[in-house]
Amino acid sequence: MERTQAQQLIRAAFAARRFAYTPYSHFKVGAALLARNGQVFTGCNIESASYSPTNCAERTALFKAVSEGVTEFSAIAIVGSREGEVNRIVTSPCGVCRQALFEFGGPELTVIMARSEEDYLETTLGELLPYGFGPKNLELD
Repeated sequence: MERTQAQQLIRAAFAARRFAYTPYSHFKVGAALLARNGQVFTGCNIESASYSPTNCAERTALFKAVSEGVTEFSAIAIVGSREGEVNRIVTSPCGVCRQALFEFGGPELTVIMARSEEDYLETTLGELLPYGFGPKNLELD
């Protein structure tokens, strides 16, 4: 992905992270999902005291997009850190998010995991989830 485009997506993920609701873990995550049509959908993580209904930033962005009729994506940027800390590590999507993203982005979806706009790792969802289960697995011959 072009560096300036990646940086714009990272900037949007940082902006989304400001809205994270994390009273338990204090680990705030923001995500910015780039649709193939050029739209960007952002999300943040949202915790619940019972943990099970907690939703990750990546799925928040994905579900926002799908609920608005957008189902094809080319890239996602993810940023995360403990509240009040500088991003010391990159935050990768959890297994559930990888599977949900695979449904709509497939193995070629670009995944950007950033500490800052200048310091990030770029890979594909196929590299993070090499044997993902998607719509093609359910096709009948």
